[in-house]
Amino acid sequence: MSKFYNPDLGQNAENPFARDANNKLVRRTFWLDMSDNSLVLAMTKGIGSPLNNDEKRAHLSDLGRSHLIEQVCPVEILPPEKT
Repeated sequence: MSKFYNPDLGQNAENPFARDANNKLVRRTFWLDMSDNSLVLAMTKGIGSPLNNDEKRAHLSDLGRSHLIEQVCPVEILPPEKT
């Protein structure tokens, strides 16, 4: 099962990442009304930037925008292990 971002609704009850008890986006139309370019900007430079890559992938997949994952989630390159 995908790990969705769970915002602190005590700080912002209108958070666009809010989900109901069934894990469905409450403000789904907020996201669906965005163009692909706007969604990429929102997830990389805007409100989605603090999310980790797994949360971004889950969110985009849930919205039916999996084709944007490569643009939104940078490739994580691990440094070589020191021996």
